[in-house]
Amino acid sequence: MRVRFTIAAIVAFVMAVMAYFVLARKSTVPQATFVLLSGRTLSTSSLRGQVYLVNFWATSCATCIKEMPQMVKTYERFKGRNFEFIAVDMSYDPLPYVTDYTLTRHLPFEVAKDVDGRLAREFYDVRLTPTTFLVDKQGNIVKRILGEPDFPELDRLIQHELAKNA
Repeated sequence: MRVRFTIAAIVAFVMAVMAYFVLARKSTVPQATFVLLSGRTLSTSSLRGQVYLVNFWATSCATCIKEMPQMVKTYERFKGRNFEFIAVDMSYDPLPYVTDYTLTRHLPFEVAKDVDGRLAREFYDVRLTPTTFLVDKQGNIVKRILGEPDFPELDRLIQHELAKNA
């Protein structure tokens, strides 16, 4: 009886340690290149050393459209402080809609078009919009947010990451 208990305790301990390492491991941002509406390119490697958000969205997504003014405010609060924002439009969204929305709403941050769905796949297979990733200065994904963010919490996270040394 005592041997079984000891073996069960050891197995439980080993499983707990393995679970800790699996869950504690940070996801890194994929090596990806964004093709911006301006025609320029921007890569995740060029963003290293900055805190940034990658927001997957679509003009046909009601929640995306609802959150966009707050995303603009978030960007405005942190711009110029080693912070970047890339809005990635989903592949199914017609380019004229994206261009029109970007211009008429005067989006102040970078907007990229995911023409073939490659970016969504590279970013851990994004299928739902909005999906937002907060990335730290080392290229680790700090948080993946499905749906509209809790903006006060997002601001706290961004502030915390900006305050860290690179």
